[in-house]
Amino acid sequence: MKQDWKDRWTRRDFLKRAAGAGATLAFPNLVPSSVLGASAPSNQTTVGCIGVGGRGTGLLNDAANQANVKIVAVCDVFQDRRERRAAELDKRYNGKVCTPYRDLRELLARDDIDAVTIGTPDHWHVPAALMAVRSGKDVYVEKPLGLSMEEDIAIRREVQRYGRIFQYGTQQRSIAHVRFGCELVRNGRLGKIQSVEVTAPSYGYEGGSLEPIPVPEGFDYDLWLGPAQWRPYTKDRCTSWGAYWVLDNAHGFIGGWGAHPLTDMVWALGDDPMSSVPVEFEGTGKFGTGLFDAPYDWDIRGKFAGGASFHFTPGGDCAIITGEKGEVRISRGRLITQPESLKQERFGPGETRLYESRQHMANFIECVRTRRQTVAPVEVAVMSDTITQLSMIAIYTGRKIKWDPVREVILDDPGASQLLTRALRSPWHL
Repeated sequence: MKQDWKDRWTRRDFLKRAAGAGATLAFPNLVPSSVLGASAPSNQTTVGCIGVGGRGTGLLNDAANQANVKIVAVCDVFQDRRERRAAELDKRYNGKVCTPYRDLRELLARDDIDAVTIGTPDHWHVPAALMAVRSGKDVYVEKPLGLSMEEDIAIRREVQRYGRIFQYGTQQRSIAHVRFGCELVRNGRLGKIQSVEVTAPSYGYEGGSLEPIPVPEGFDYDLWLGPAQWRPYTKDRCTSWGAYWVLDNAHGFIGGWGAHPLTDMVWALGDDPMSSVPVEFEGTGKFGTGLFDAPYDWDIRGKFAGGASFHFTPGGDCAIITGEKGEVRISRGRLITQPESLKQERFGPGETRLYESRQHMANFIECVRTRRQTVAPVEVAVMSDTITQLSMIAIYTGRKIKWDPVREVILDDPGASQLLTRALRSPWHL
Protein backbone atom coordinates (compact mmCIF):
# COMPACT_ATOMS: atom_id res chain seq x y z
CA MET A 1 0.00 0.00 0.00
CA LYS A 2 1.28 3.42 -0.89
CA GLN A 3 2.67 5.33 2.05
CA ASP A 4 0.51 8.29 2.97
CA TRP A 5 2.16 11.65 2.19
CA LYS A 6 1.18 12.88 5.66
CA ASP A 7 3.49 10.20 7.07
CA ARG A 8 6.38 11.32 4.90
CA TRP A 9 5.98 15.05 5.40
CA THR A 10 6.15 16.33 8.92
CA ARG A 11 4.44 19.40 10.35
CA ARG A 12 7.86 21.03 10.49
CA ASP A 13 8.26 20.48 6.73
CA PHE A 14 5.00 22.32 6.08
CA LEU A 15 5.91 25.17 8.37
CA LYS A 16 9.36 25.51 6.82
CA ARG A 17 7.89 25.66 3.31
CA ALA A 18 5.23 28.14 4.32
CA ALA A 19 7.78 30.36 6.03
CA GLY A 20 9.94 30.20 2.93
CA ALA A 21 7.06 31.60 0.92
CA GLY A 22 6.93 34.59 3.25
CA ALA A 23 3.18 34.23 3.67
CA THR A 24 2.32 36.04 6.89
CA LEU A 25 -0.99 37.85 7.07
CA ALA A 26 -1.47 40.47 9.77
CA PHE A 27 -4.83 41.89 10.74
CA PRO A 28 -5.72 45.01 12.73
CA ASN A 29 -7.41 44.86 16.10
CA LEU A 30 -7.08 41.11 16.44
CA VAL A 31 -8.65 39.27 19.35
CA PRO A 32 -6.60 39.39 22.55
CA SER A 33 -3.96 36.74 23.14
CA SER A 34 -5.72 35.73 26.36
CA VAL A 35 -8.24 33.70 24.38
CA LEU A 36 -5.64 31.68 22.48
CA GLY A 37 -5.55 28.04 23.39
CA ALA A 38 -9.15 27.88 24.61
CA SER A 39 -10.00 24.78 26.60
CA ALA A 40 -11.11 21.61 24.84
CA PRO A 41 -14.82 21.56 24.03
CA SER A 42 -17.19 19.58 26.25
CA ASN A 43 -19.93 17.25 25.08
CA GLN A 44 -21.98 20.28 24.02
CA THR A 45 -20.33 22.20 21.20
CA THR A 46 -20.94 25.93 20.97
CA VAL A 47 -20.79 27.42 17.49
CA GLY A 48 -20.68 30.90 16.00
CA CYS A 49 -21.71 31.51 12.38
CA ILE A 50 -19.86 34.17 10.40
CA GLY A 51 -21.81 35.19 7.31
CA VAL A 52 -25.48 34.15 7.44
CA GLY A 53 -26.71 34.93 3.95
CA GLY A 54 -27.76 32.17 1.55
CA ARG A 55 -24.98 29.63 1.90
CA GLY A 56 -24.12 30.83 5.38
CA THR A 57 -27.68 30.14 6.53
CA GLY A 58 -27.38 26.65 5.09
CA LEU A 59 -24.32 26.06 7.24
CA LEU A 60 -26.09 27.53 10.28
CA ASN A 61 -29.07 25.20 9.88
CA ASP A 62 -26.83 22.20 9.26
CA ALA A 63 -24.83 22.90 12.42
CA ALA A 64 -27.93 23.63 14.51
CA ASN A 65 -29.38 20.24 13.54
CA GLN A 66 -26.41 18.32 14.95
CA ALA A 67 -26.82 16.67 18.35
CA ASN A 68 -25.57 18.67 21.35
CA VAL A 69 -24.72 21.74 19.26
CA LYS A 70 -25.85 25.24 20.20
CA ILE A 71 -25.45 28.29 17.96
CA VAL A 72 -24.68 31.09 20.42
CA ALA A 73 -23.60 33.85 18.02
CA VAL A 74 -24.16 34.98 14.45
CA CYS A 75 -22.31 37.66 12.52
CA ASP A 76 -23.27 39.50 9.37
CA VAL A 77 -22.75 43.00 8.01
CA PHE A 78 -26.45 43.12 7.02
CA GLN A 79 -28.33 44.12 10.16
CA ASP A 80 -31.60 42.50 9.11
CA ARG A 81 -29.91 39.17 8.41
CA ARG A 82 -28.07 38.87 11.70
CA GLU A 83 -31.03 40.00 13.79
CA ARG A 84 -33.43 37.69 11.98
CA ARG A 85 -31.14 34.66 12.34
CA ALA A 86 -30.53 35.40 16.04
CA ALA A 87 -34.27 35.73 16.69
CA GLU A 88 -34.95 32.43 14.89
CA LEU A 89 -32.35 30.67 17.02
CA ASP A 90 -33.66 32.19 20.23
CA LYS A 91 -37.09 30.85 19.33
CA ARG A 92 -35.57 27.44 18.62
CA TYR A 93 -33.84 27.39 22.00
CA ASN A 94 -36.76 28.95 23.93
CA GLY A 95 -34.72 31.77 25.37
CA LYS A 96 -32.19 34.53 24.74
CA VAL A 97 -29.26 32.41 23.59
CA CYS A 98 -27.87 33.81 20.33
CA THR A 99 -26.11 37.19 20.11
CA PRO A 100 -25.99 39.01 16.75
CA TYR A 101 -22.74 40.75 15.78
CA ARG A 102 -21.87 43.14 12.99
CA ASP A 103 -18.08 42.69 13.35
CA LEU A 104 -16.58 39.18 13.32
CA ARG A 105 -13.81 40.31 15.65
CA GLU A 106 -16.31 40.79 18.44
CA LEU A 107 -17.68 37.28 17.96
CA LEU A 108 -14.17 35.80 17.87
CA ALA A 109 -13.20 37.56 21.10
CA ARG A 110 -15.60 35.29 23.01
CA ASP A 111 -13.88 32.42 24.79
CA ASP A 112 -17.07 30.33 25.11
CA ILE A 113 -17.25 29.48 21.39
CA ASP A 114 -15.64 26.23 20.28
CA ALA A 115 -16.01 26.50 16.51
CA VAL A 116 -17.22 28.77 13.73
CA THR A 117 -18.68 28.33 10.29
CA ILE A 118 -17.50 30.77 7.63
CA GLY A 119 -20.05 31.41 4.90
CA THR A 120 -18.95 34.88 3.85
CA PRO A 121 -18.23 36.08 0.30
CA ASP A 122 -15.13 34.38 -1.06
CA HIS A 123 -12.66 37.20 -0.42
CA TRP A 124 -13.31 36.90 3.32
CA HIS A 125 -12.82 33.11 3.62
CA VAL A 126 -9.13 33.05 4.51
CA PRO A 127 -8.93 36.33 6.46
CA ALA A 128 -11.87 35.26 8.63
CA ALA A 129 -10.46 31.75 9.07
CA LEU A 130 -7.06 33.12 10.07
CA MET A 131 -8.55 35.28 12.79
CA ALA A 132 -10.68 32.37 13.97
CA VAL A 133 -7.85 29.86 14.36
CA ARG A 134 -5.66 32.47 16.05
CA SER A 135 -8.46 33.04 18.55
CA GLY A 136 -8.59 29.35 19.41
CA LYS A 137 -11.60 28.39 17.27
CA ASP A 138 -12.02 25.38 14.99
CA VAL A 139 -13.29 26.30 11.52
CA TYR A 140 -15.64 25.03 8.85
CA VAL A 141 -14.73 27.11 5.77
CA GLU A 142 -16.84 27.28 2.64
CA LYS A 143 -15.17 26.78 -0.69
CA PRO A 144 -13.26 28.16 -2.50
CA LEU A 145 -10.37 28.66 -0.10
CA GLY A 146 -8.26 31.74 -0.88
CA LEU A 147 -7.85 34.26 -3.66
CA SER A 148 -4.09 33.68 -3.83
CA MET A 149 -1.55 30.97 -3.06
CA GLU A 150 -0.18 33.23 -0.36
CA GLU A 151 -3.53 33.16 1.44
CA ASP A 152 -3.78 29.37 1.09
CA ILE A 153 -0.32 28.79 2.53
CA ALA A 154 -1.04 31.17 5.39
CA ILE A 155 -4.19 29.39 6.55
CA ARG A 156 -2.55 25.98 6.31
CA ARG A 157 0.36 27.21 8.40
CA GLU A 158 -1.86 28.75 11.08
CA VAL A 159 -4.20 25.75 11.34
CA GLN A 160 -1.17 23.53 11.91
CA ARG A 161 0.52 26.01 14.23
CA TYR A 162 -2.49 26.35 16.53
CA GLY A 163 -3.64 22.74 16.26
CA ARG A 164 -7.13 23.66 15.09
CA ILE A 165 -9.70 21.45 13.39
CA PHE A 166 -10.48 22.51 9.81
CA GLN A 167 -13.23 21.27 7.52
CA TYR A 168 -13.37 22.42 3.89
CA GLY A 169 -16.90 22.82 2.55
CA THR A 170 -16.52 20.21 -0.19
CA GLN A 171 -19.40 18.01 0.91
CA GLN A 172 -18.84 15.40 -1.79
CA ARG A 173 -16.12 13.87 0.37
CA SER A 174 -18.96 12.73 2.62
CA ILE A 175 -20.81 10.87 -0.17
CA ALA A 176 -20.35 7.08 -0.28
CA HIS A 177 -20.16 6.66 -4.07
CA VAL A 178 -17.54 9.43 -4.35
CA ARG A 179 -15.40 7.65 -1.77
CA PHE A 180 -15.81 4.30 -3.56
CA GLY A 181 -14.85 5.79 -6.94
CA CYS A 182 -11.71 7.24 -5.40
CA GLU A 183 -10.90 3.88 -3.80
CA LEU A 184 -11.09 2.21 -7.23
CA VAL A 185 -8.43 4.61 -8.49
CA ARG A 186 -6.28 4.36 -5.36
CA ASN A 187 -6.25 0.55 -5.49
CA GLY A 188 -5.12 0.35 -9.10
CA ARG A 189 -8.35 -0.89 -10.64
CA LEU A 190 -7.83 1.49 -13.57
CA GLY A 191 -4.18 0.61 -14.05
CA LYS A 192 -1.77 3.41 -14.87
CA ILE A 193 -3.61 6.73 -15.07
CA GLN A 194 -3.50 8.26 -18.54
CA SER A 195 -5.77 11.30 -18.35
CA VAL A 196 -7.87 13.37 -15.98
CA GLU A 197 -10.73 15.63 -17.06
CA VAL A 198 -12.57 17.96 -14.70
CA THR A 199 -15.69 19.96 -15.46
CA ALA A 200 -17.53 22.54 -13.37
CA PRO A 201 -20.73 24.54 -13.99
CA SER A 202 -20.54 28.06 -15.29
CA TYR A 203 -23.60 30.16 -15.98
CA GLY A 204 -21.96 32.70 -18.26
CA TYR A 205 -22.91 35.44 -15.85
CA GLU A 206 -22.26 38.82 -17.44
CA GLY A 207 -23.44 42.36 -16.86
CA GLY A 208 -24.21 43.82 -13.46
CA SER A 209 -24.59 47.52 -12.74
CA LEU A 210 -21.51 49.71 -12.33
CA GLU A 211 -23.56 52.79 -11.41
CA PRO A 212 -22.78 54.01 -7.87
CA ILE A 213 -25.75 54.37 -5.55
CA PRO A 214 -26.07 55.15 -1.80
CA VAL A 215 -25.31 52.34 0.64
CA PRO A 216 -28.54 51.05 2.23
CA GLU A 217 -29.19 51.77 5.89
CA GLY A 218 -28.27 48.92 8.19
CA PHE A 219 -25.48 47.62 5.94
CA ASP A 220 -21.77 48.01 6.76
CA TYR A 221 -20.40 48.19 3.24
CA ASP A 222 -16.84 49.00 4.31
CA LEU A 223 -16.69 45.86 6.43
CA TRP A 224 -18.29 43.81 3.65
CA LEU A 225 -15.41 44.90 1.40
CA GLY A 226 -12.89 44.22 4.18
CA PRO A 227 -9.61 43.18 2.53
CA ALA A 228 -10.97 43.62 -1.02
CA GLN A 229 -10.18 46.73 -3.05
CA TRP A 230 -12.48 49.69 -2.45
CA ARG A 231 -15.12 50.16 -5.13
CA PRO A 232 -18.32 52.23 -5.22
CA TYR A 233 -21.42 50.46 -4.00
CA THR A 234 -23.85 49.38 -6.75
CA LYS A 235 -27.15 47.53 -6.62
CA ASP A 236 -25.58 44.26 -7.86
CA ARG A 237 -22.19 44.23 -6.13
CA CYS A 238 -23.23 42.78 -2.77
CA THR A 239 -25.76 40.27 -4.04
CA SER A 240 -24.94 36.56 -4.13
CA TRP A 241 -24.09 36.77 -7.82
CA GLY A 242 -21.97 39.84 -7.27
CA ALA A 243 -19.99 38.01 -4.60
CA TYR A 244 -19.42 35.04 -6.94
CA TRP A 245 -18.70 36.84 -10.20
CA VAL A 246 -16.66 39.96 -9.36
CA LEU A 247 -12.89 39.51 -9.55
CA ASP A 248 -12.34 41.83 -6.59
CA ASN A 249 -14.14 39.26 -4.46
CA ALA A 250 -13.87 35.89 -6.19
CA HIS A 251 -12.58 33.84 -9.12
CA GLY A 252 -16.01 32.92 -10.43
CA PHE A 253 -17.09 29.30 -10.63
CA ILE A 254 -13.68 28.09 -11.82
CA GLY A 255 -12.97 28.02 -8.08
CA GLY A 256 -16.37 28.59 -6.53
CA TRP A 257 -17.78 25.36 -7.93
CA GLY A 258 -14.64 23.81 -9.38
CA ALA A 259 -13.51 23.09 -5.82
CA HIS A 260 -15.97 20.18 -5.64
CA PRO A 261 -14.76 18.02 -8.56
CA LEU A 262 -11.15 19.17 -8.07
CA THR A 263 -11.21 17.98 -4.46
CA ASP A 264 -12.67 14.64 -5.60
CA MET A 265 -9.85 14.35 -8.15
CA VAL A 266 -7.24 15.11 -5.49
CA TRP A 267 -8.72 12.38 -3.27
CA ALA A 268 -8.66 9.81 -6.06
CA LEU A 269 -5.08 10.58 -7.05
CA GLY A 270 -3.69 10.29 -3.54
CA ASP A 271 -4.20 13.45 -1.45
CA ASP A 272 -0.54 13.99 -2.21
CA PRO A 273 0.78 17.22 -3.74
CA MET A 274 3.30 15.28 -5.84
CA SER A 275 0.65 13.12 -7.51
CA SER A 276 -2.58 15.14 -7.15
CA VAL A 277 -1.53 18.60 -8.39
CA PRO A 278 -0.46 19.05 -12.04
CA VAL A 279 3.03 20.36 -12.68
CA GLU A 280 2.11 22.20 -15.89
CA PHE A 281 -0.81 24.50 -16.73
CA GLU A 282 -1.72 26.46 -19.85
CA GLY A 283 -4.97 27.72 -21.26
CA THR A 284 -7.39 30.48 -22.08
CA GLY A 285 -10.46 32.04 -20.55
CA LYS A 286 -13.29 34.44 -21.34
CA PHE A 287 -14.07 37.17 -18.84
CA GLY A 288 -17.43 38.79 -18.20
CA THR A 289 -18.14 42.42 -19.00
CA GLY A 290 -19.64 44.99 -16.69
CA LEU A 291 -19.54 44.37 -12.95
CA PHE A 292 -19.44 40.59 -13.32
CA ASP A 293 -15.93 40.35 -14.72
CA ALA A 294 -14.82 36.90 -13.50
CA PRO A 295 -14.11 34.20 -16.10
CA TYR A 296 -17.24 32.38 -17.24
CA ASP A 297 -15.45 30.13 -19.73
CA TRP A 298 -12.03 28.48 -19.54
CA ASP A 299 -9.97 25.77 -21.17
CA ILE A 300 -7.03 24.62 -19.05
CA ARG A 301 -4.65 21.87 -20.10
CA GLY A 302 -1.67 20.46 -18.28
CA LYS A 303 0.02 17.33 -17.07
CA PHE A 304 0.89 15.56 -13.86
CA ALA A 305 4.38 14.56 -12.77
CA GLY A 306 3.53 10.93 -13.58
CA GLY A 307 2.74 11.82 -17.20
CA ALA A 308 -1.07 11.82 -17.16
CA SER A 309 -2.76 14.69 -18.97
CA PHE A 310 -5.05 17.20 -17.23
CA HIS A 311 -7.99 19.08 -18.79
CA PHE A 312 -10.30 21.47 -16.91
CA THR A 313 -13.32 23.09 -18.58
CA PRO A 314 -16.82 24.37 -17.73
CA GLY A 315 -19.98 22.57 -18.72
CA GLY A 316 -20.50 19.84 -16.14
CA ASP A 317 -19.71 18.76 -12.60
CA CYS A 318 -17.47 15.75 -12.82
CA ALA A 319 -13.98 14.31 -12.36
CA ILE A 320 -13.24 11.80 -15.13
CA ILE A 321 -10.17 9.62 -14.51
CA THR A 322 -9.05 7.29 -17.28
CA GLY A 323 -6.48 4.53 -16.98
CA GLU A 324 -5.18 1.63 -19.02
CA LYS A 325 -7.88 -0.71 -17.68
CA GLY A 326 -10.91 1.51 -17.28
CA GLU A 327 -12.48 4.82 -16.34
CA VAL A 328 -14.44 6.39 -13.49
CA ARG A 329 -16.69 9.42 -13.70
CA ILE A 330 -17.24 10.86 -10.25
CA SER A 331 -19.94 13.46 -9.70
CA ARG A 332 -22.22 14.51 -6.87
CA GLY A 333 -25.19 12.63 -8.26
CA ARG A 334 -23.63 9.35 -9.34
CA LEU A 335 -20.62 7.20 -10.16
CA ILE A 336 -20.21 5.88 -13.71
CA THR A 337 -17.55 3.26 -14.46
CA GLN A 338 -16.17 1.66 -17.59
CA PRO A 339 -16.39 -1.26 -17.50
CA GLU A 340 -19.63 -1.35 -15.53
CA SER A 341 -18.29 -4.32 -13.55
CA LEU A 342 -15.94 -2.01 -11.67
CA LYS A 343 -18.90 -1.07 -9.47
CA GLN A 344 -18.91 -4.64 -8.13
CA GLU A 345 -15.27 -4.54 -7.04
CA ARG A 346 -14.46 -5.40 -3.43
CA PHE A 347 -11.28 -4.52 -1.59
CA GLY A 348 -9.20 -7.02 0.28
CA PRO A 349 -6.95 -6.88 3.35
CA GLY A 350 -4.08 -4.45 2.92
CA GLU A 351 -5.82 -2.39 0.23
CA THR A 352 -6.51 1.31 0.68
CA ARG A 353 -9.80 2.25 2.33
CA LEU A 354 -10.53 5.95 2.51
CA TYR A 355 -11.88 8.05 5.35
CA GLU A 356 -15.59 7.39 5.82
CA SER A 357 -17.76 10.40 6.63
CA ARG A 358 -21.51 10.01 6.37
CA GLN A 359 -22.40 13.70 6.77
CA HIS A 360 -20.06 16.63 6.32
CA MET A 361 -21.11 18.91 9.18
CA ALA A 362 -21.52 15.94 11.52
CA ASN A 363 -17.95 14.93 10.69
CA PHE A 364 -16.74 18.43 11.56
CA ILE A 365 -18.56 18.51 14.91
CA GLU A 366 -17.32 15.02 15.78
CA CYS A 367 -13.75 16.08 15.03
CA VAL A 368 -14.11 19.24 17.13
CA ARG A 369 -14.94 16.95 20.05
CA THR A 370 -12.42 14.16 19.39
CA ARG A 371 -9.61 16.23 17.79
CA ARG A 372 -9.49 13.73 14.94
CA GLN A 373 -8.64 15.10 11.49
CA THR A 374 -11.66 15.82 9.27
CA VAL A 375 -12.42 14.21 5.92
CA ALA A 376 -11.51 17.50 4.13
CA PRO A 377 -8.60 19.01 6.11
CA VAL A 378 -6.72 22.18 5.30
CA GLU A 379 -3.93 20.35 3.44
CA VAL A 380 -6.51 18.97 1.00
CA ALA A 381 -8.15 22.38 0.63
CA VAL A 382 -4.81 23.91 -0.33
CA MET A 383 -4.05 21.20 -2.91
CA SER A 384 -7.44 21.64 -4.56
CA ASP A 385 -7.25 25.43 -4.48
CA THR A 386 -3.70 25.39 -5.89
CA ILE A 387 -5.17 24.09 -9.13
CA THR A 388 -7.61 27.00 -9.28
CA GLN A 389 -4.88 29.54 -8.52
CA LEU A 390 -2.53 28.20 -11.21
CA SER A 391 -5.34 27.89 -13.75
CA MET A 392 -6.16 31.57 -13.21
CA ILE A 393 -2.49 32.53 -13.57
CA ALA A 394 -2.24 30.57 -16.81
CA ILE A 395 -5.27 32.44 -18.14
CA TYR A 396 -3.94 35.83 -17.04
CA THR A 397 -0.46 35.35 -18.51
CA GLY A 398 -1.24 33.29 -21.59
CA ARG A 399 1.90 31.29 -20.86
CA LYS A 400 2.68 27.74 -19.81
CA ILE A 401 3.06 27.65 -16.03
CA LYS A 402 5.51 25.13 -14.59
CA TRP A 403 4.83 24.31 -10.95
CA ASP A 404 6.98 22.74 -8.26
CA PRO A 405 4.43 21.09 -5.91
CA VAL A 406 7.00 20.45 -3.18
CA ARG A 407 8.41 23.98 -2.89
CA GLU A 408 5.13 25.52 -4.09
CA VAL A 409 6.78 27.89 -6.53
CA ILE A 410 6.38 28.71 -10.22
CA LEU A 411 9.52 27.83 -12.12
CA ASP A 412 11.36 30.18 -14.47
CA ASP A 413 8.69 32.90 -14.69
CA PRO A 414 9.14 35.83 -12.29
CA GLY A 415 6.18 37.69 -13.76
CA ALA A 416 3.79 34.81 -13.18
CA SER A 417 5.25 34.28 -9.71
CA GLN A 418 4.11 37.76 -8.72
CA LEU A 419 0.51 36.57 -9.19
CA LEU A 420 0.89 34.09 -6.32
CA THR A 421 0.19 37.03 -3.99
CA ARG A 422 -2.69 39.48 -3.87
CA ALA A 423 -2.69 42.81 -2.05
CA LEU A 424 -5.16 43.33 0.76
CA ARG A 425 -6.79 46.71 1.34
CA SER A 426 -5.43 48.68 4.27
CA PRO A 427 -5.75 48.22 7.21
CA TRP A 428 -6.16 44.54 6.27
CA HIS A 429 -2.65 43.96 5.06
CA LEU A 430 0.28 41.60 4.60
